[in-house]
Amino acid sequence: MDSCQAASSIGRVVIDCQWLPELANSGYGHGGIRSVEKSASHAKFMAVLGSSPGGPGGPPIPGIIGNSPAMQEVYRLTRRVAGSNASVLILGETGVGKELIAGAIHRLSRRSGGAFVRVNCGALSESLLESELFGHVRGAFTGAVANRTGRFEAAHGGTVFLDEINSTSLILQVKLLRVLQEKEFERVGDTTTLSTDARVIAASNRDLMQEVREERFREDLYWRLNVVPIEIPPLRRRREDVPALVTYFLDHYNEVNDRYVAHLGSGVLEALQDYHWPGNVRELQNYIERAVVMAETDELTVDLLPRCVTHRDVLVGEEMPVGDFESLAREVVTRGLNDAGTASDGAHSVIVDRVEKELIAQVLAACGGVQTK
Repeated sequence: MDSCQAASSIGRVVIDCQWLPELANSGYGHGGIRSVEKSASHAKFMAVLGSSPGGPGGPPIPGIIGNSPAMQEVYRLTRRVAGSNASVLILGETGVGKELIAGAIHRLSRRSGGAFVRVNCGALSESLLESELFGHVRGAFTGAVANRTGRFEAAHGGTVFLDEINSTSLILQVKLLRVLQEKEFERVGDTTTLSTDARVIAASNRDLMQEVREERFREDLYWRLNVVPIEIPPLRRRREDVPALVTYFLDHYNEVNDRYVAHLGSGVLEALQDYHWPGNVRELQNYIERAVVMAETDELTVDLLPRCVTHRDVLVGEEMPVGDFESLAREVVTRGLNDAGTASDGAHSVIVDRVEKELIAQVLAACGGVQTK
């Protein structure tokens, strides 16, 4: 019995810690700013999941799954940092679930009784973002008809999650640095200094150190945020979690669309696990939803999956996966085999010879064309 059948047989709903927009309070995809507070309804939702933490190496809170070695390291860091007040910087590609790990840190901390306030820094302009973060007073700008409490003020005693922190301007970064260092700020249009006791968790889908080198991000703010870094691995580095994700999305979209696609056809799971997933769990979710909608029987077959998954084609505008060397090498070999076709004698020339030629060309270029170097 495979993992998908096992999950179905015991009647459990499999919840992924990386992407749960329909049920989690995180509200992915809506943009803007939301405040997620600990409430009776949230507690009831978590109780309905009916799962428990999987021990020291398992998920840190109920309702989170994914026990690949890469995720176990994320869980270890999450538990370790939760008991402190240190700033946390969560890194990872789009769609890996940075907000849900931030929420887990908050729930495991001594601040769990306070608010968990999410701020999508990339969704608003600089002026609007400043007002949302720090608040404003009446008359501060056109349309400011009343005083407004900022998110740092609302998160007093709780946690502020600054998503897409790399999208902030250098001017706003100075003000964020002051909040981190002094715990003080002023509302827009006011001179009165306010204090806040809010823990800051930031997230970025870009290499912030590279942003610092290119002078798009302040180095002092980087070091204030990067006290404890947590990197969430992309889906291609934890392929063993794919079956559980497929099970959950199948169950979910069957219910949403009143369908009964309960079986996986031959080769489906293998194709999904071999794909490099540039869009991470969001992309997997999209493909499973599409398959459930288009299926004419109770079986999800390979032909219901996109060609990019089954034939390793590259979507328009998609580049080679950016990640670890192992993933890149695997992708190069796969595409080479596809190009070589059924002729096994052509695989060597298509793959090895081409890689060797590219290696020589790049080494010569680095040496300025001087072969003796």
